[in-house]
Amino acid sequence: MFSLEGKVAVVTGGGRGIGRGISLAMAQAGAAVVLSGRSAAPLEATAATIRESGGQALVLPGDITGPGAAAAIAQAAVETFGGLDAWVNNAGSADPGDVGPLIDIDEGQWDRVVDLNMKSAFFAAQAAARVMKALGRGGSIVNITSRSGSQPNPMTGQYGAAKAGVENLTATMAVEWGHLGIRVNGIAPGVVMTEEMTAWMSPQAAARQVESVPLGRLGRPEDVGPLCVYLACDESEWVSGTVVQLTGGSRVPVGYLAYLHKVNKARREAEAAG
Repeated sequence: MFSLEGKVAVVTGGGRGIGRGISLAMAQAGAAVVLSGRSAAPLEATAATIRESGGQALVLPGDITGPGAAAAIAQAAVETFGGLDAWVNNAGSADPGDVGPLIDIDEGQWDRVVDLNMKSAFFAAQAAARVMKALGRGGSIVNITSRSGSQPNPMTGQYGAAKAGVENLTATMAVEWGHLGIRVNGIAPGVVMTEEMTAWMSPQAAARQVESVPLGRLGRPEDVGPLCVYLACDESEWVSGTVVQLTGGSRVPVGYLAYLHKVNKARREAEAAG
């Protein structure tokens, strides 16, 4: 059950953090995995781990936002492994320089975040769907969104807006492409403690987040991969157009507690100063 034997999967941003966890889980389930991302070193390291376990992996470094990048990845998957059955849109983030209150962000900050997190995700899904249609055997597309897409996301509002757009596109793509046998779903993780998140989030902020999670811990990169495997395998053949909230039961938006803590602290200091 939940096997991907004989299937070919692409994972964008597949070399580190959540993407690495997804790549390893897909390979463990039997898929040949194509790993895409901007940095070659983490992709090669993840691919080496897959191959050491007897799996198949192809590394394609590059910028997914570039013209034709996704189509080239899809074509390479077919040429190397003979097909394309699953595509996981995991690439996405917001650089520290693009973080700030909505009243202050400029057009460049908006475009960089939205282009990576929504525009490139759509055109990657489109490229995958076109190849799946041509092959005539359907497939599964999984968009990694964020709970920020359905809840307030202070200090990175354009990121939340982009993820909200991806969630809407996920539902629409599922409707338009369903007759082709292509299923489209999303996964909206809460706080996942990747190396990047661990470096960015203070222990105090992490503790506040843990207090908001009913299951008593923050996410790990390996928490997302098994759900991707399920959404890509044949047992989920009647699941499409849904976004799964993967948050440990938390309903508190990412950044919400930290933002209110900062605002309330500033208010108290202002009142104390008189």
